Amino acid sequence: MDGEPAASSGLGLPDYTSGVSFHDQADLPETEDFQAGLYVAESPQPQEAEALSLGRLSDKSSTSETSLGEGEERAADEGGTPVDKSSLRSGDSSQDLKQSEDSEEEEEAEEGSVVLEEEDGEGEQDEVPGTSELALSDTVLSMDTVVAGSSGPDGEVEEEPLTEQLEGKEQKILLDTACKMVRWLSAKLGPTVASRHVARNLLRLLTSCYVGSTRQQFTVSSGESPPLSAGNIYQKRPILGDIVSGPVLSCLLHIAHLYGEPVLTYQYLPYISYLVAPGSTSSPSRLNSRKEAGLLAAVTLTQKIIVYLSDTTLMDILPRISHEVLLPVLSFLTSLITGFPSGAQARTVLCMKTISLIALICLRIGQEMVQQHLSEPVATFFQVFSQLHELQQQDLKLDPVGRSEGQLPEVVFSDGQQRLVDPTLLDELQKVFTLEMAYMIYVPFSCLLGDIIQKIIPNHELVGELAGLYLESISPSSRSPASMEPTVPSTSPESDPQGGGCPQDDTHSGTFGSVLVGNRIQIPDNSQPENSGPLGPISGVGSGGLGSESEDNALKRELPRSAHGLSGNWLAYWQYEIGVSQQDAHFHFHQIRLQSFPGHSGAVKCVAPLSSEDFFLSGSKDRTVRLWPLYNSGDGTSEMAPRLIYAQHRKSVFFVGQLEAPQCVVSCDGAVHVWDPFTGKTLRTVEPWDSRVPLTAVAVMPAPHTSITMASSDSTLRFVDCRKPGLQHEFRLGGGLNPGLVRSLAVSPSGRSVVAGFSSGFMVLLDTRTGLVLRGWPAHEGDILQIKAVEGSVLVSSSSDHSLTVWKELEQKPTHHYKSASDPIHTFDLYGSEVVTGTVANKIGVCSLLEPPSQATTKLSSENFRGTLTSLALLPTKRHLLLGSDNGVIRLLA
Repeated sequence: MDGEPAASSGLGLPDYTSGVSFHDQADLPETEDFQAGLYVAESPQPQEAEALSLGRLSDKSSTSETSLGEGEERAADEGGTPVDKSSLRSGDSSQDLKQSEDSEEEEEAEEGSVVLEEEDGEGEQDEVPGTSELALSDTVLSMDTVVAGSSGPDGEVEEEPLTEQLEGKEQKILLDTACKMVRWLSAKLGPTVASRHVARNLLRLLTSCYVGSTRQQFTVSSGESPPLSAGNIYQKRPILGDIVSGPVLSCLLHIAHLYGEPVLTYQYLPYISYLVAPGSTSSPSRLNSRKEAGLLAAVTLTQKIIVYLSDTTLMDILPRISHEVLLPVLSFLTSLITGFPSGAQARTVLCMKTISLIALICLRIGQEMVQQHLSEPVATFFQVFSQLHELQQQDLKLDPVGRSEGQLPEVVFSDGQQRLVDPTLLDELQKVFTLEMAYMIYVPFSCLLGDIIQKIIPNHELVGELAGLYLESISPSSRSPASMEPTVPSTSPESDPQGGGCPQDDTHSGTFGSVLVGNRIQIPDNSQPENSGPLGPISGVGSGGLGSESEDNALKRELPRSAHGLSGNWLAYWQYEIGVSQQDAHFHFHQIRLQSFPGHSGAVKCVAPLSSEDFFLSGSKDRTVRLWPLYNSGDGTSEMAPRLIYAQHRKSVFFVGQLEAPQCVVSCDGAVHVWDPFTGKTLRTVEPWDSRVPLTAVAVMPAPHTSITMASSDSTLRFVDCRKPGLQHEFRLGGGLNPGLVRSLAVSPSGRSVVAGFSSGFMVLLDTRTGLVLRGWPAHEGDILQIKAVEGSVLVSSSSDHSLTVWKELEQKPTHHYKSASDPIHTFDLYGSEVVTGTVANKIGVCSLLEPPSQATTKLSSENFRGTLTSLALLPTKRHLLLGSDNGVIRLLA
């Protein structure tokens, strides 16, 4: 069980995986462009180191841990999903969680936009060789041979040198391993940690997949052009960025499969809105390369989301999609003053993707809902053709006379609107919105909307005429294939090497060679042979579009119902957590009940989460130790069963902990038991040396140590190595005094010192390397109930005299001193620089180790916690509390 988040950073994976940060660290602003080492590796790892680090995934602990997990680990490793296809019901999908992107990051992004614009020239030069970008495109292209240059004129793939083939296989293995690791961690870490640290970085990485002009080139198949009957009206024309982003999208969708539809509506959609939101108004005339890539990534992810949304949820959030996604994208796409860094190519790709997205939504919601909710985006899309047509008629020239420098001319259009126009962008716009683009827009929407197109699109006749002109240019009167030479307009974008097909006029239909059958565009059998156009195959036509079995072109797919889908209290808590700033270092206790763990027949004496926080141990008066899973399930009222029960103790168990280095469990009932948490087999038992002198306190040494420290009633401290028989060391702590029984032991995080607390309130600090007593002092006036050691030589102790005291190891006076008003603090745990305390009155308090004494307390309600609080443990990564009671039930609260 060593698969904690911190361990994932040492796997030495390629650049692609280093973009996924599993640490609780602040998110970098968008403007940093991942140049601060978040995913750009400084130097490639040697193959031996990579192989060694990857081998850690198959060790005993990981294998056994996977076997202990739920079915989602197996599904993640196999790349599959659960079979249940019933759809999920989302909560209030209209809630806006834009606060998930911190306001500080947005301010930094706006302030840094000018810097990015200056860096665009250098960045784009580096993007072509791919030195500062992740090397996933070369990986995927070399292993799938999808680049046009890898295909010969006869469609045969040229043989690659043996070294390149080996490199491609190695990259493929690494990529596959990285994807499986991300999926496994997404299930292992739980919904809040996976969303905060995995999904957020995957979303940022998605934008990086589209940065650079090379990532925005259309891909070609290895030989033949697809036939006309192979597409549908929203068939996507893939670009190289789509291939690079494939693994990222699959991981994002896997998280949605695990935790349900709310991930799509509450996390992904707000981030898409953030990507497409208008930036700083200081320089509206030019996008930076990062913003340009963000628009492409946003439209691509939105199309994936639409497919997996249920009908009810889609209708609920349709106004948000229209106003927060489609209209901002169209404002950039049809802007007469905003240029794209990659020019006409990027704008053409964005236009194609936007056509596919709007057509998909139209197919999902039907004509009436389109008229009600999407009339403005569709009309805006069509309006750009009228604007360019009027500008061509006016023959606008760049005339600086009469205008101050930098001022753009204003043009009054036929609709009465006065708009700014940048004459230098007219050439770029004319290369994008050509006759062919008019055809590709008009055909699907005229079929989807029918007569409604006349109501919501004022200039539909003009676009129809332009589409007709395109058909005439590629469809002469002769039907001979030899005479089918396309007429490419002079303002068309760069010709794509892939061939495409365009049908000619057909007497059966007035929709330019297509026949509307339901919501499918049917091509007659006697249509002309294929031909190429500047944009490649026309995705606006094709027979059997909706009958295609391709998953990429599915209209709707149901999210499988996972056992870990978010609902009830889990959903409410998850919504709160993804909106909390990652820079917030405080622990907030909201008393949200998440799960219950009944099973003990006696009071719970101790609770100890494993370091990976996916399982925890509990010891009880019923003489058993139980291993529980911490995977989320249900709506907060579900009860979990133990995964393993260790029943070899003969007395009440008062200590349980994990010895991290050998991955075994240590528990004590007066005798120490060391056992395997995967099998429940006892590895070793350490009995007291004298039956009249029982063991009163136990602690385990931190990794890489494998020792257990035990204190007996005669004030003797002994060390035992679980790998070797006999004793390691034995030290007397009394020093001639009679301080009483050792009530608690604590080991420093470095393992260099041990502190013992006595029933008389006396504390002794021992150096584990020399065995010398560094310090002994009267710390409290009553029994010491618990001691914790913190980084920086800090000790925290609680006593029956109602006090909680913070000490420096070698300082005489305490740093802070807290006093409980009514009851002693008999259990506490640490969260960073804060202490979370619990009393027998069922009060939970939070106090700081650094600030002046102040404590906020919360009384546990009887609805969330019944009985008397006996033990407390905190999950620092997940920010959850495990609370044990005298009735044998453990509850997970947040």
